[in-house]
Amino acid sequence: QVQLVESGGGLVQAGGSLRLSCVASGRIFSINAMRWHRQAPGKQRELVAAFTKAGTTNYADSVKGRFTISTDNAKNTVYLQMNSLKPEDTAVYYCNADIRLSGVPWGSEYWGQGTQVTVSS
Repeated sequence: QVQLVESGGGLVQAGGSLRLSCVASGRIFSINAMRWHRQAPGKQRELVAAFTKAGTTNYADSVKGRFTISTDNAKNTVYLQMNSLKPEDTAVYYCNADIRLSGVPWGSEYWGQGTQVTVSS
């Protein structure tokens, strides 16, 4: 099976920065996309940023210019650099990936357990 483990969350003042990491481990044959989502209290989970195997990235309008998604393919890791943080960025951030396992001809979607990001005003 596959595990996605996030780290890097915490408490930061408005205007500050955090860098989230998510490491995928297991019998991984290939990773086609890695994404970051977030869910604030009382709100639906939303896509924040995505990175595809083809190298394309896309971002939610609310984070464009402030957040940057990147990957280290050798380490099966995706990062989310978050700058100029705002109180409205407060949420649980989840890593999500489309992964094909060794010996399995199709891919599946996997989720991490989430990491809390709290931005104080």
